Parts: sequence; structure tokens; C-alpha cells
Amino acid sequence: MTSDVMTSLQAFYAAEAAYLTEGAAFEGMARHLAADVVMHQASSLPYGGEWHGHEGFRRFIAAMGDNWDGLWFDEQHFVSDQDRVVVFSRGRLRARHTGRMLETSLLQWISFRDGLITEFRPYYHDTAAVLAALRS
Repeated sequence: MTSDVMTSLQAFYAAEAAYLTEGAAFEGMARHLAADVVMHQASSLPYGGEWHGHEGFRRFIAAMGDNWDGLWFDEQHFVSDQDRVVVFSRGRLRARHTGRMLETSLLQWISFRDGLITEFRPYYHDTAAVLAALRS
């Protein structure tokens, strides 16, 4: 993994956490995303589906923000194969409407081109726990 990819990915994660926890601007994340970025999410989640381009990603992260008002990464590990990175993340999310805290983990397959993220494929440890935290 090039240092550019790692630097971009770590900056993206910091911007994502700041967006969900502090209401930071979307542009903090956007500067690390290719124009044709694709986010894949489990269809069972309230923000499930495929989200394309910056505008699609903006809608995705807004839907995340409608459901979560806090994100904290407690542990992350990175494995790379040139322009692809697998990330194990363990962390906590706080549900906006229920106030419940969710401690969870996930794997993400992330692809890059020219130092920018082109695709996210997250694999959740337990989508049922995610839904339970969000439900009243």
C-alpha cells in the first residue's frame, strides 16, 4: 500500500467520524473520493443499496447521519494489495433517535485509483444488532 493511499484513507476515516460526531462538512470526506466512487451497503439497513458518485455518497452519508450521531473507531487494522485495502474496524456508534450505543466490527474492501477511493464494500459483523440499536 502506498503512503498516499494510507494517508488518504486515514484522513477519510477522520473526516467521516467528524461528520457524524461533530457535524463537520461533507467536503472533508469528498476530497478523498473519486468522482465515480461507489458505496455498497447491505440492503437490510436504512441506508442500504448502492450510492454512486459524490452526490450519491453525499446522500448516503446524510442517511447515515439521520440514523447515527456519533462514530468512534477503537481499533483499525489495514491489509493492502496494491490499490485495494481491507480494513478491520472495531468501534462504537450512537443511534440518533434511541440514544443506544452499538459496539460492533466490520470489514471493508476499499479500492483506490490515483490515491482516491473508488469503491467501498462493507461487510458487517451483525446487521441485526445495527437494526436493533436503531429501533425504538
